[in-house]
Amino acid sequence: MDIENKIEGLPDTEAFRILAGSSISMVLTDPSLQDNPIVYVNPAFERVTGYAASAAVGRNCRFLQGKSTDPDDVERIRKAIREEQETTVDIENVRADGTAFLNRLLLTPIYDVDGSLRFFLGIQKALSDHEARNSVNVNLRAMRELKHRVKNHLAMIVSMVRLQARDKDTGPESVRTLARRVESLQLLYEEMSGYEGDSGAGTVALGTYISRLANTTAHLDGRPGIRVNLDISDARCEAELAAKIGLILSEVMNNALQHAFVGRDEGLLDVRLDDLDRDKVLIRIADNGIGMADTSRWPDPESVGGRVVLGLVNDLEADLDVDSGPGGTTVNLTVPTRH
Repeated sequence: MDIENKIEGLPDTEAFRILAGSSISMVLTDPSLQDNPIVYVNPAFERVTGYAASAAVGRNCRFLQGKSTDPDDVERIRKAIREEQETTVDIENVRADGTAFLNRLLLTPIYDVDGSLRFFLGIQKALSDHEARNSVNVNLRAMRELKHRVKNHLAMIVSMVRLQARDKDTGPESVRTLARRVESLQLLYEEMSGYEGDSGAGTVALGTYISRLANTTAHLDGRPGIRVNLDISDARCEAELAAKIGLILSEVMNNALQHAFVGRDEGLLDVRLDDLDRDKVLIRIADNGIGMADTSRWPDPESVGGRVVLGLVNDLEADLDVDSGPGGTTVNLTVPTRH
């Protein structure tokens, strides 16, 4: 006997009864009513949110939002409702007792037999701490925050460059120097803006980022006789930390490109990243240039670049060592990656 012929499908009412009593949080809203209110929640919704059905029915789902709910997540939900589209979003909600949780919401429209919109169904899952840390939304928010902070760094530094430009000679060479610094700093922001990150909320592959930044900074210099060698290990760190390291790398490389090879057609810059242990990285930038004059001081707190480097080194609680002689200059930056 064919076993499949003995199997009968569940009636719709029975299937809905089973789903309604499951551990999956469910909510129905009616867009035909003013403000698209909730018209049904199942017991799992009450357990997840702490709100009884009597306290939820008749209200728009926005009452679950809190002060820290991301407006971009809210707009994604609104857009899906306006356009009658399905969407999934991890949004911060607040339970009846005031505790926040990350809620993975699957929102989908439900149509009547005549094709008209009847309800919106929301299926909700409260994410565990591990799931929340790896949420796509959390990663995107971390990168947006990073870009905002990096942009603020650049705005401050460009302002300092402009102030210095007013006090110094503004001849062609000075203008080119300032322009190159501004371009390289802008490049840093573009590099971080174009980087979408990989696994791990708010972290980046530091080696990949430094490689890209070093190559593009050298490209801005444009001298074919100046070569850049890279020896970059794998390392990960917080995205904001990578941005600050990148700012220092950019400034050190620009200083070397500007001063180390005066009177020379050829030169070498060696950029190295070593992952010393789980809590520390070493960035080394070495050139085979003419070295610094005995009277020179770098980082110079009186210069724009010096103030930038010294400020960031202090902020990172890093160790900076500079060794210079006739054979060139080596800058070692040791940065703790955990605080």
